[in-house]
Amino acid sequence: MESTCLVVYADRDPLPGVQNRGPHQIYKNPRLKVEQRTLGELHPDEVRVRMVYAGVCGTDAHLVQTHPQTGYIRCSAPAKIPQQGRIIGHEGVGQVLESGSHVRHVRPGAWVTFESIIVCHFCDVCRRGQFNQCRHARLLGLEKDGLFGTIVDVPSVLTHDVTDLCKTDRGRVAAACVEPAGVAYVACENTAVTGADTVVVFGAGPIGLFTAMLSKAIFGASEVHVVEPVPFRRNFARSWCDKVHDVESFFGNPPRFVDVVVEASGHLENVDRILRRVNANGRIALLARSGHPLSLHSVDHMITNEISIVGSRGHLCGAFSKILSLYSKNRIPLDEIVTQILEGPQALCDLLQDPNRLLQEHCKVLTQFPGQLC
Repeated sequence: MESTCLVVYADRDPLPGVQNRGPHQIYKNPRLKVEQRTLGELHPDEVRVRMVYAGVCGTDAHLVQTHPQTGYIRCSAPAKIPQQGRIIGHEGVGQVLESGSHVRHVRPGAWVTFESIIVCHFCDVCRRGQFNQCRHARLLGLEKDGLFGTIVDVPSVLTHDVTDLCKTDRGRVAAACVEPAGVAYVACENTAVTGADTVVVFGAGPIGLFTAMLSKAIFGASEVHVVEPVPFRRNFARSWCDKVHDVESFFGNPPRFVDVVVEASGHLENVDRILRRVNANGRIALLARSGHPLSLHSVDHMITNEISIVGSRGHLCGAFSKILSLYSKNRIPLDEIVTQILEGPQALCDLLQDPNRLLQEHCKVLTQFPGQLC
């Protein structure tokens, strides 16, 4: 069986003198290609899926963006790009064509959406139920071939049956957005957002926008501010928060006290700049990866006020089920953050060749894959 896929290639050239290198210190000169690939025999624990919609994440863009000073890719999330290239993409929805011999919970014809973290279930962290931090986790589309293909093979453990949701195209679009919404939900849980809180979200990309939306509509924050430098995204975010700000206008007149900060832009200097405004027992979550260090000048303020800073990763431990339930009850409009639907892998390739367009002109972009559905 043939599949048309979007594949990233890069030159492996580890930066000398650096320990524990990230991908942004290993891979240079990224290239994207649309290729025909032949699928082999289906693994017993996998499902073969005809993709219908796949979402573009900032991580996908960072795989093909380079640092102008070093030439290395911007992506600092765990990634392995083999010589034969990596099929990227980790958000989406599709219809099962074939189930492996060990698979019992989904059958051909079912519609599925996907988690993107493949966990071992056996390490000490998994045994504690903290699957987002699995010591042996592999990331779909980064460390294992992903979803940017017309037909893809995916570990069945990642699938959620959303057949009822996918009876309409609106539902299928929504199902393609569950993964980033799940990441935002975990961030709200990790910062324990409550009804008395003033929340500041830096960055109005899809995850930042979902964080603002969930903080206000589901977790009940009293006031939600979104800080975003891009005019399109600022205007787009207005429907789901109380106030939107340009970066400098926000820091020129910030709220007197902030209870929760979610850094979803990758600009870690925002954390240092806002720290003196964080209230006693305030919580800060770091969501966006940049590979840059975090520097703090107001550590005494942090100690005195018992302010917590937490890294927030993943969407496991029930977040998918909660997001799907909230959408089914009309509590969160998952599909409304989609600003463009591309047609096919080549259009996706063209967009990622100019990733600045993704930032300046869009929020969530989906690609629709052609093909006959069951």
